[in-house]
Amino acid sequence: MGANAQTTVPTFTASQVLTADQMNQSARTGVPVFADSTARDAGFGGAGEKTLAEGQLCYLESTKVVQFYNGTAWLTLAPGGIIQVQSAIKTDAFSSSSATFTDVTGVSVSITPRATTSKIWVIVTIPISHSSPTGDSVFRLMRDTTAIAVSTAGTTNGFGQASATYPNSMFGASIGFLDSPATTSAITYKVQGVAVGGGTFFVNRRAADTNFGGVTTITVCEVGA
Repeated sequence: MGANAQTTVPTFTASQVLTADQMNQSARTGVPVFADSTARDAGFGGAGEKTLAEGQLCYLESTKVVQFYNGTAWLTLAPGGIIQVQSAIKTDAFSSSSATFTDVTGVSVSITPRATTSKIWVIVTIPISHSSPTGDSVFRLMRDTTAIAVSTAGTTNGFGQASATYPNSMFGASIGFLDSPATTSAITYKVQGVAVGGGTFFVNRRAADTNFGGVTTITVCEVGA
């Protein structure tokens, strides 16, 4: 058994005189609370402090997580299911004639995972159109500066494409992707678009006119391992 292992959880009675061993055993059942990982690391091994050992638990106020020490490093306990949800909605129109991928303003959301083992479920719905009969628009999903859910089937790859064959129509592009960022640092998911072969791509409106508008949403969910 490790240094923090217990075989009983004692119940004390009124006026009972507790021994040092009983007090130590009682203290081991609590979960220390620290402001952050710096305060946590300073709280063990000093003069009069408990020596860090396998099985130690703590709670960090900065990230609101429970951690345990496995004898080598601190690991985060991540509950199963949905841990947190972040989302953004874009109701105005956007257009670009860029021949390289460019950010679609307002279609981004940031999230700070609670555990490195968490996965992030990303869901995007975006109405798109294109102006030129010789061109196309392509959209892709980004994690910070990295393109994710990338196809290998073509030369310009994404999750949504629109051409001007039907300029009076909007195409509803969407994607659901389970990402594994393996970090507890803040990350941003966003959508980029590119006009291929000339013309202009549009978001939330038809290329031909502004008679009809659409709504774009992006939602990210942290899923516990």
